[in-house]
Amino acid sequence: MNLVFEHGIGGSKDLPIPLGLALAGGAAALAISFIVLAIAWRNPRYDASVDGRPVPAALARAVDGGWLTVLFRTFGLVFTAYVTWAAVAGADSLANPTFGVIYVWLWVGIVPASLLLGPFYKAINPLRTLHLLISRLTGGDPADGIFRLPAWVGLWPGAFGLFAFTWMELVWPSSTFLWAVRLWFAAYGSIVLVGAALFGDRWIAAADPFEVLSTLISNLSIFGRTADGTLVVRSPLRNLDGVKPGPGLLAVVATLVGSTMFDSFQDMLVWLRLSRNIPIPEVPLNTLALLLFCVVIYVTFGGAVALTPIPGVSWRVRPSLFAHSVIPIVAGYFIAHYLSYLDEVGQQTLIYLSDPMVNGSNYLGTANLQVNYWLSIHAQLLALLKVGAIIIGHVLGVISAHDRAVRLLPKRNQLTGQLPLLVVMVGYTLAGLYLLLKV
Repeated sequence: MNLVFEHGIGGSKDLPIPLGLALAGGAAALAISFIVLAIAWRNPRYDASVDGRPVPAALARAVDGGWLTVLFRTFGLVFTAYVTWAAVAGADSLANPTFGVIYVWLWVGIVPASLLLGPFYKAINPLRTLHLLISRLTGGDPADGIFRLPAWVGLWPGAFGLFAFTWMELVWPSSTFLWAVRLWFAAYGSIVLVGAALFGDRWIAAADPFEVLSTLISNLSIFGRTADGTLVVRSPLRNLDGVKPGPGLLAVVATLVGSTMFDSFQDMLVWLRLSRNIPIPEVPLNTLALLLFCVVIYVTFGGAVALTPIPGVSWRVRPSLFAHSVIPIVAGYFIAHYLSYLDEVGQQTLIYLSDPMVNGSNYLGTANLQVNYWLSIHAQLLALLKVGAIIIGHVLGVISAHDRAVRLLPKRNQLTGQLPLLVVMVGYTLAGLYLLLKV
């Protein structure tokens, strides 16, 4: 079960692909993609406000407040109650399913679930359901609060929440103890519910880190909504165009990319040696390192886009117009770094879930299952999937950024204006592959 917390991606021994070949291939893929786009993609093709084919009316009704909504909300509450029981009354042991549910199913599994199903966590979010029930009991509207949430807040609360969770997972030495997990989630639940009472459910969309992550990743699913709210099916890149620019969006994606990179970097021999020679305690030092990774992504991406000449748009606003192009990179990093972790420890979590008190029970009938290590045994396939996830994520990022650029930039700057961002994305690709293969 220690794998739950040693959830690195596996080093070069596990991924039999030469580092130089992977780096050259990644850089070439982005360069070739940009050249092809420059020649064949000279006009914008995506408009999420109108693109898409409406889903069947029955499905739309079920999703928009119908039986499917009730089913998801009920499942979210019941499952949360079950895991809370394990967290509160269960043994403080690594065999307690709480750790696997939080660090594997919730944090990592939310990405593939949102890619497949859309804004999955929003549908099952137990805090959103609790806020709805409290509002109904008090005769209020869940959308209304005492105050109006200022527009400048944007997704900044979600960015801070994501940083707080990654800090607990990657830096805090007590993250493998139940008291620490209970404390973190008690603070998280209090902040989200009190904020929702003050500002309405818009606060949940802005501040719940798991809903923010799921909603952003869901823009790469085939399910989306047009400007008038119609539920439609469309290609992931057309859906990605629907991400609304705003304050905090870049901070969210920078935190996700930066924390994933730091997760690999902290296991590198060079950092292990360097950190021993720096006269700073381990927790403050790792906190600064984690923050530095996130800030570097924020500054480099923001700086590259700020150099993009968009007439009539302030350089401060420009980064949020292109931040949606980082979302495929986030998805690619999550898949590459945590694929085998999700597969193997995710199975172990299902086994432990039948025994929440760690007393030999088998409530769900899964306690006697065995973990299947097929994916790790096929190292060549695993390597291709991980490297491919990073490269594909960056290529999709380049495509989405290019489509936005040809819409916003003057004709004379449509290619040269993208060069700073292309250079930054190539840098992210090389860094991601290096960390993937060298740890």
